[in-house]
Amino acid sequence: MADKIVILGAGESGVGSAILARKQGFSVWVSDAGKIKPEYRQILEEMNFGFEEGGHTESLILDASAVIKSPGIPDKAPMIKLLHEKGIPVISELEFAARYTTAKLVCITGSNGKTTTTLMTYHILKSAGLNVGLAGNIGQSFARQVAEQNFDTYVLEISSFQLDGMYDFRADIAVLMNITPDHLDRYNYEFQNYADSKFRIIQNMRPEDHFIYCGDDPVVREEISKRQIIPQQLPFGFDKVYNPGAWVEGDQLNIVINNNPFNMSIFDLSMQGKHNAYNSMASGIASRVLDIRKDTIRECLTDFQGVEHRLEPVIKVHGIEFINDSKATNVNSTWYAMESMKGKVVWIVGGVDKGNDYSILDSLIREKVRSIVCLGKDNTKIHEAFDNIIDTVVDSDNMEEAVRTAYYLAEEGNIVLLSPCCASFDLFENYEDRGRQFKNAVRNL
Repeated sequence: MADKIVILGAGESGVGSAILARKQGFSVWVSDAGKIKPEYRQILEEMNFGFEEGGHTESLILDASAVIKSPGIPDKAPMIKLLHEKGIPVISELEFAARYTTAKLVCITGSNGKTTTTLMTYHILKSAGLNVGLAGNIGQSFARQVAEQNFDTYVLEISSFQLDGMYDFRADIAVLMNITPDHLDRYNYEFQNYADSKFRIIQNMRPEDHFIYCGDDPVVREEISKRQIIPQQLPFGFDKVYNPGAWVEGDQLNIVINNNPFNMSIFDLSMQGKHNAYNSMASGIASRVLDIRKDTIRECLTDFQGVEHRLEPVIKVHGIEFINDSKATNVNSTWYAMESMKGKVVWIVGGVDKGNDYSILDSLIREKVRSIVCLGKDNTKIHEAFDNIIDTVVDSDNMEEAVRTAYYLAEEGNIVLLSPCCASFDLFENYEDRGRQFKNAVRNL
């Protein structure tokens, strides 16, 4: 009888894991506590997988040799606690998939900037002609690609939730963009737990591997000082010359690895703003480690198109610019967005608060924001944070109303910025749904 793999959660990562597990000769059972989306149900039915939805049947789960759980399921969920008590290994899809590939793994994590950096790195490697896949927290699942494709290299965007279920996984190149308070509700509101989770990205790395990180980030620096770092360190930033690594001096972006220098003007980067210079440096270093030609890197950093829902310009209406930053699900993301705004802002904010500390935004809000539109079921914390700073803080309970209100509050030359600081699950399916609703509402003005 084949060993049994149970998969909890029948989304992208769950269905991909089912396909790979079967290919590797396991018997497979898929269980989802909620409703399975039609496109995933169709795959499960067409491929004759055993599955259930709307609840977990304990007896069918507890006879597993291992359980692969969706990153969305917290460790404190009753079923996960039970599995731990019984000594049944609970792992993430990435941990499972990595066992069945010998491809080089470029792994990118951080509180902010990881999606842009992942897509930028993928763009460079693909343009250079590498046989490269894109997976992790983005696109088609890693497990499914390992089952059905044959890539030599993968660029993986990895969230802390995915890292929590990774034990033997090893990155060839690990990139850590930054660590700022996020998802603290999942980490007992202990910032150290979250930082420890992010540093799992370098577990199992060897001396010949490479660890790329933001040398300007005080939390990252502090955490590095407490640890023995085995891979080669390649920091990047603005604060000083990081050699080997990358730094910006004047208007020049510099990368030096093995005493081999690369530079270009920061004004030539397709993505402007300090946060995008960080993303470009991280992608550039990873590409140089993989020996990508300098001309290819320069060209790709010049022509890279941004990420949907991340500081995405929508349209101008009567001289008012609308920007969709729905992907800003934490305070620090919004800080980056505000910092890059060139005019006065009407700010749409709110959603599911993850233990946010809004005080780091105070000086930027005073300087840049003229009014605030709250968009969430419970906006108490936003009012507490900003009612004393901004004269106009109003509530709305759907996107149409939020956009219309922001439009009336704005004047010609202003910017309406959707940068919610929060998760989207109170009023929307996810941040993509929130961003699309914002864009539709703007076009309907």
